[in-house]
Amino acid sequence: MQRLIAAIDTPELARAQSLIADVAPHCGLVKLGLEFFLRHGTQGYRDAAGGRPVFLDLKLHDIPNTVAGAVRSLLPLAPQMLTIHAAGGGAMIAAAVRAAEEAPAKPKILAVTVLTSLDARALSDIGVAGGTTQQVLRLARLALDNGADGLICSPHEIAQLRDAFGEKPLLVVPGIRPAGAALGDQARVMTPEEAINAGADYIVVGRPITGAAQPGQAAAAIAADIAKLRAG
Repeated sequence: MQRLIAAIDTPELARAQSLIADVAPHCGLVKLGLEFFLRHGTQGYRDAAGGRPVFLDLKLHDIPNTVAGAVRSLLPLAPQMLTIHAAGGGAMIAAAVRAAEEAPAKPKILAVTVLTSLDARALSDIGVAGGTTQQVLRLARLALDNGADGLICSPHEIAQLRDAFGEKPLLVVPGIRPAGAALGDQARVMTPEEAINAGADYIVVGRPITGAAQPGQAAAAIAADIAKLRAG
C-alpha cells in the first residue's frame, strides 16, 4: 500500500493536471478539495484526475438528507475516499454511509474530527472545552459508532485513537511536514516518519510537494522514506 496522499490544493485546472501527472506515480491517492471542486465541478475533477485514485476532500456538513444527497451526487465520480464533518452528528454520519453504500465500489467515508488549524485556544473560542484530544476522541467515537470507515485527524491524536479504537479505523492524517519544511497554517504537525510510526494509515502532504521546484521528486523522496520504514 502506498501511504502517501498528495494534496493538490490549487484552483487552477492546468496546474492540477500537471501536478497530478508528476506526483501520482509516487502516491497512493491524490487529494482534490473544496476550492478546486467549486471552481471546476465534476468535469474538472474528471479532467484533473484522469482516472487516478482520488481522495475527494469536501468535508460535507449539513442536515442528514442533504449530506446523503450530496454523497449520491458524487458517486458517479468514483472517489476512493470522501470526507464529512463528524460534528454534523450521528444521524448525518449514518446517512452519508448509507448513501455511499449505494455505489458499486463504495467510497471510504472519513470523518473529520478537529481541523489541524485548530488548537485548544481556538476550540475554546468556539465553545469547546477540554482541549483537542478530548474533542477528537469524542467525535471519533460518534463517527465510528455510526459507520464511518475512518477518521481525519491531527498527527498528535494518532496514538490516542489507536489506543481507544485499535487498528480497524482508517486514519488519514494531514498536518504533515517533512523536517525543515515551513508550517504554514498548520498548528499541529509531524514529519512523515513520525506519523507512520505513530500508526497513520495514510499521510497527506501538500505544500512541501506542490510548492517544490520538482514536485514529482519531492513526492518520490517522501514515498521512499516511508518505504524504508516499512522495510525496517
